[in-house]
Amino acid sequence: MSLLPVEDAIAAILARVPAVQPESVALAHANGRVLAQTLFATHDQPPFNASAMDGYAVRAADIVPGHSLTLIGTSQAGAGFSGSVAEGQCVRIFTGAPVPAGADAVIMQEEATVNGNLVSFTEQPKPGRSIRAIGNDFATGDALIEAGVRMGPMQLAVAAAANAPSLTVATRPRIALLATGDELALPGSPLAPDQIVASNSFGLAPMFAPYAAEVTDHGIARDDRAALRAKLESIFAAEPDILITTGGASVGDHDIVQEILLELGVTLDFWRINMRPGKPLMFGTRGKTLIFGLPGNPVSAMVTATVFIKPALRKWLGYVEQPSWRLPLAGPTPPNSARRHFMRAQLVHTPTGPELMPISQTDSGHTSSLSNADMLIIQPEFDPGAHAGAIVETIEIDAF
Repeated sequence: MSLLPVEDAIAAILARVPAVQPESVALAHANGRVLAQTLFATHDQPPFNASAMDGYAVRAADIVPGHSLTLIGTSQAGAGFSGSVAEGQCVRIFTGAPVPAGADAVIMQEEATVNGNLVSFTEQPKPGRSIRAIGNDFATGDALIEAGVRMGPMQLAVAAAANAPSLTVATRPRIALLATGDELALPGSPLAPDQIVASNSFGLAPMFAPYAAEVTDHGIARDDRAALRAKLESIFAAEPDILITTGGASVGDHDIVQEILLELGVTLDFWRINMRPGKPLMFGTRGKTLIFGLPGNPVSAMVTATVFIKPALRKWLGYVEQPSWRLPLAGPTPPNSARRHFMRAQLVHTPTGPELMPISQTDSGHTSSLSNADMLIIQPEFDPGAHAGAIVETIEIDAF
């Protein structure tokens, strides 16, 4: 079987992702959720002309050197002045308070001199000074936050200001993880001479958590047909939206994951991608469940998850496409082979801006080099290599 180009694999996966399913959540529980419907303003903000500072509400035309205005009342936040300002009058006002009718400027208190109920001013304002006009922030009908935006603290503050008690967001998928392999031992376990510590699920679970309703780690399945089949049957019975296995996706005698999945009714769309690291990636479906079979080598698992699964999760939630960046190299890259290389790189900050320092390590089991990487340089097939300063395409590893 020939190796599938990266773009074709991504397109095949995205074609299987279901349309966004909306649900309503309380504003207090919407942090990190992605809007499924654009949020529109239902009122003007501020809903009245408001003072931008503590001072005095005046008619700008009344401010004449050597003349005083008569103080007739106070306007404060939550308790505005009910009357109006006529010629020769002013009102004490505080930040956020409604500007009284008739007034068209606010003069800060530091520029005022008070003598009983008479106030004089050292500055002559223009109309509109220090007033937040009605609808200055947003007006009724304005699109405040577009669908597809992930709600963070700033967006939640806007939604609260818009008087939205709940938001319509994208339903998140339930994700199941399963590691496979006789050689795996959980972190903290005593290691036999032929064992290694299982790390994939401990990296993948937090990678997917921001996108998921839940990520359930089903532990380790041994390379035993009956045990693996029972484990997968149990997972499928719970009907997860996405199942992600690691290991057993290659063609060795003990790589039986694909065989068992097919026996359990999985339709395999593809396996083996023209890339490194991560060639033995498989993808298929069983009913509504999307199934990804990632390589067992930890760097391959994390890179293929970044390149293929994260775009699927972004589409599931209605995000825009996963962003890529074009940045200059801080050092050269070597010639590439026939497979697209997702090369580890560090982001370095220079006086002229950010640059990418390629990491020479290419071993798919070398986890420490991946932990030192901020980006993945996308090196095309048969690329002759690039010199320092050349502009290259790259993916941010930890981007949402």
